[in-house]
Amino acid sequence: MLVQRTGERPENFTYKPFVTTSQLPAAELMQQCFPERWNIEEFLNTEADFGWKRAATLNLNIRFNKLSLSLIAQTLVYQSRQKLPPELRQLTAAGLAEKVFSRIEGDLRVKDDTIIVTLYNAPNFDYFKEHYTNLPTKLINQGQNPKIPWLFDFKLDFRFK
Repeated sequence: MLVQRTGERPENFTYKPFVTTSQLPAAELMQQCFPERWNIEEFLNTEADFGWKRAATLNLNIRFNKLSLSLIAQTLVYQSRQKLPPELRQLTAAGLAEKVFSRIEGDLRVKDDTIIVTLYNAPNFDYFKEHYTNLPTKLINQGQNPKIPWLFDFKLDFRFK
């Protein structure tokens, strides 16, 4: 068992135990495992608002479904984050929701084999326009299939107004 102590004075000490079956010495184990643990903590601090904070039920089917949807949302936002202006990339999930996603309004229309998403009030309009307008053509130029299999092979395109 490894024990982590936090607090500066004895009256403020708290202890968190970690149990392991590893044969490695404690110091070596901490050097190998702590960086991985830190990455997980950073992820949860940034992305907790996707649904990682609480499960809200003891029903395992509902919990697994909620966590799966959280992973999908986190993946999509992670990919979108790569295309955001530098000042928005480091925001937490709650910060992104407030500064980017909550202000956007839009509508959906279907034209032939393409779902057209028209977005109104998108922040950094030109920045988003550069990455998402004519998306099927951009994907084809990159050698990727623009059809979305789980969306009945429709393509997805964006308009900004």
